[in-house]
Amino acid sequence: MMGLLSRRYHVGAFPGKGKGTAISRQMRDPYRVLISTILSHRTKDENTNRAATNLFEVFPTPESLAGADVHEIESLIKPAGFYRMKAGNIKRVASLLVSEHEGNVPEDLDSLLKLPAVGRKTANCVLVYAFGKPAIPVDTHVHRISNRLGLVRTKNPDQTEESLSNVVPERYWVRLNELFVRFGQDVCRPISPFCYGCELAGLCDSYPLDSARGKNAD
Repeated sequence: MMGLLSRRYHVGAFPGKGKGTAISRQMRDPYRVLISTILSHRTKDENTNRAATNLFEVFPTPESLAGADVHEIESLIKPAGFYRMKAGNIKRVASLLVSEHEGNVPEDLDSLLKLPAVGRKTANCVLVYAFGKPAIPVDTHVHRISNRLGLVRTKNPDQTEESLSNVVPERYWVRLNELFVRFGQDVCRPISPFCYGCELAGLCDSYPLDSARGKNAD
């Protein structure tokens, strides 16, 4: 299954990775990955990218963001949803990076989870996209698709992350999120998925035709 998706997709799906964007120029910069992921909460990719591009042009480092006026941050990230709340959060995050981590983004899950507005999905995104460490960020696409396929039977993203870590070989963890996001955007969509002709039809519990199916994360 993961092998099929790996062959299908060759471009990352993380918000802001397109050509010419603020993140594409330094897309593995941990600071930019962390802040962009916080901005992406409940926000479309294109709006996340606009907000992140605006922000990093003015505040390219944790130190500059920590010292910024919150109202200026709000105006820069306005394309992102809940921009007032996010402005306060990312300023506090930047301040903690400066005061407690010497201006660096921590590379371990526990330290990341202590930062404001950082849950498991955001922390795992930082581990994967900034540091290339094996982790499974579970967003709505990953949660939906893994349950549709029958890889897991879970009710929330935390359960999905734990279950996927047990059934998906660790060598695929770094790419799982981007592969499932792309697959969820153009094939296994939330509404009216393109089931017929899907490469994973023979492995999918939700495929609408009766046939013998097996599930194998490889």
